[in-house]
Amino acid sequence: MKILVVVDSINIEDSSGSKANVALINNLVEAGFEVLVYHYTLRNIQLHGVSCYAIPEIKYSPLYFLSRIQRILARNFEINAAPFLERLFGFSFTFFNDTNSIIKALKKRAYSPDLVLTLSKGGSFRPHYAVLKLPKLHDKWMAYVHDPYPFHFYPRPYNWVEPSYKFKEAFFREVADKAKFSGFPSQLLLEWMGGYFPGFIKTGVVIPHQNSKYKIQNTVFPSYFDSSKFNLVHAGNLLNTRSPKGLIEGLKLFFERSPEAKMEVRLLLIGSCAGYSQMVSAYQKDIPEVFVHDGIVPFDVVYNIQQNASVNIIMEAKSEISPFLPAKFPHCVEANKMILSLAPYLSEVKRLLGVDYEYWSEVDDINKISKLIEQLYILWKKNPENLLLNRIDLQEYLSVDYLKQTIINLEK
Repeated sequence: MKILVVVDSINIEDSSGSKANVALINNLVEAGFEVLVYHYTLRNIQLHGVSCYAIPEIKYSPLYFLSRIQRILARNFEINAAPFLERLFGFSFTFFNDTNSIIKALKKRAYSPDLVLTLSKGGSFRPHYAVLKLPKLHDKWMAYVHDPYPFHFYPRPYNWVEPSYKFKEAFFREVADKAKFSGFPSQLLLEWMGGYFPGFIKTGVVIPHQNSKYKIQNTVFPSYFDSSKFNLVHAGNLLNTRSPKGLIEGLKLFFERSPEAKMEVRLLLIGSCAGYSQMVSAYQKDIPEVFVHDGIVPFDVVYNIQQNASVNIIMEAKSEISPFLPAKFPHCVEANKMILSLAPYLSEVKRLLGVDYEYWSEVDDINKISKLIEQLYILWKKNPENLLLNRIDLQEYLSVDYLKQTIINLEK
């Protein structure tokens, strides 16, 4: 089978979404499919063993110049025209120029694929918009939906309504109705989006984020990571809705009961702390066992730490439901260390770990978090190998073989 992948970016350093997309691309190749990648990274990046084409940006068009004028107004004069323009046109001038660039490149292609897979990151969905404008591709199109869209369809506590929400609803309704297939990283997200766009229920399949083989380039740990300690690691941005307060308070309560553990226990928060920087800094003064790297860390470093953590933490927003499958989930499964899941009861991570999985808590349940840390620490003290996850079922679910069978089944 020939697969054409149209994707925003294949730069694994720019976002967790790009990491997940590259892992999916690599596994499609490993599964034996003939894959061609058209990417809009705006850099000439190549993936090992994958045919990649860097889509050039159209730089001589009215939309391009209007987008640059808008940027100059925002940067030099602090005039934000985006809300007005998006309320009027639905999307930014940059968005329209980007999608036109993708459309132009796709029209020139000589490749005749059996499947066209659109991948995106964040709230972009530029590849989806571009392929939507090319009806000849619709009968072989799989629109992969990594997150809820538009933003006002995120579950609480996310509550942002964009000025252009009506345009974006109409756009995604067309995607749901015209793409032959739709893909989702989680079963809960498929059901969630299908509640707004019933077309997804008819066409949707679950393709989880992939456990792609990655070779660590630099095995030297940063100075703040001591592999001999009991390391609780949260790798990833906290965002404005992922408060670490319950986690840190849980650790603090554990230390109050077991002060001797301070010599061996470390909590590492690696990634942007967003709106929690001041709060985390204040905690660090009282609890020096908490280490924070508030900023960008190379993927290679983060991946190496995850693989050598004692416990990997997946922390989600306080909510009634979390339909997301975090892009780090495959890395945590691959690391084969216990996962401390701080998530709503109704969440994809909890669904996959299973109803009987012990190390789960609501993100703000301080007492339970404290007890879970204590249980994990006691197991580690007895033998670090007690903390091996050993979930063959999850490894298979995130594997090349599972992906291959899912794609093959599309033709049935």
